[in-house]
Amino acid sequence: MPNTPRIGNTQLKLLEKLCNAVAVSGDEGEVRRIVLEELRPVADEIKVDALGNVLVTKIGSGAHRLRVMLDAHMDEVGFMLVDDEKDGIFRFETVGSLDVRQLAGKQVLVGRERVPGVIGAKPIHLTTAEERSKKIPLDSLRIDIGPAGGKVKVGDRAAFATKFRRVGPSILAKAIDDRIGVATLIELVKNAPANVDVLAAFTVQEEVGLRGAKVAAHTFDPDLAIAIDSTPANDLPTHDGSENVFYNTRLDHGPAIYVADAATLGDSRLIRFLAETGDANGIKYQFRQPGGGGTDAGAIFKARAGIPSVSVSVPGRYAHTAAGLSRLDDWKATLSLLHAALSRITPELLAGERR
Repeated sequence: MPNTPRIGNTQLKLLEKLCNAVAVSGDEGEVRRIVLEELRPVADEIKVDALGNVLVTKIGSGAHRLRVMLDAHMDEVGFMLVDDEKDGIFRFETVGSLDVRQLAGKQVLVGRERVPGVIGAKPIHLTTAEERSKKIPLDSLRIDIGPAGGKVKVGDRAAFATKFRRVGPSILAKAIDDRIGVATLIELVKNAPANVDVLAAFTVQEEVGLRGAKVAAHTFDPDLAIAIDSTPANDLPTHDGSENVFYNTRLDHGPAIYVADAATLGDSRLIRFLAETGDANGIKYQFRQPGGGGTDAGAIFKARAGIPSVSVSVPGRYAHTAAGLSRLDDWKATLSLLHAALSRITPELLAGERR
């Protein structure tokens, strides 16, 4: 059995490369190329399907192996140019869930040539009191690359231009959701335990409807599935001193095991198994519930005749903005928990009653 995977400089460099890549939903090619480069030397089978998912198989060697699907999505939220208003100014729409209030003044990279631009809005000097009292509507914003900014066209994607940084114990970057899951899954494939067949799905279009995961789950037809993602941490100080009882995930408390979200009720056997694994190995974890949102598990568990599924996420602040923030130790604990769970999983797990 391979050694327990560790996160060091090599893994941090890979995460940096993944986060800095531009891969808005529907145009995930830059991340796909990184995944293929990393895993072609170690995969037993690797292919790209019709939607652009990267499907990797790592066959174990033991008897009575479970087929375990591990999922992480490659895409990120961003923008699509929808109208050329000339002189380098473009009207755009959001791709995925974004808060329009936070967009004005953000730097972006446009198209596959990464043309720099800015999301422009009327400066405060030129606004009326009535305009300042209201949220800026999306249709009043534009992406401005300037008349000599480069060749872009309607249909091109744009992403935030934020660069990856390590800040003490924290990781600061765009697209931590879900490049931290992609990096984790790459390490799990490279260090796959022999007692299971690892079916790794690096999926597309999660942010616009879990589309790639549905297709990947149908192809793999696994015995069970774990979606690896990033989840919002709701742990900032409250001004009124009230207790936070909604979306209770926090930084520095380890990976978040999902009990329920808007799309999925996690398989109770898998939830208990992950918690028992954490307890047995001294790995910090937390339960993410209640709360909305969802992961690719929402599509996977409904595939074929039904697939027992659960989600495990690295907590992070400021999801779906120009810069997210996660803790390195939470990422390390997530990788450790998942690898330990894979290493001890047996078919008997699914023979137990789901309650």
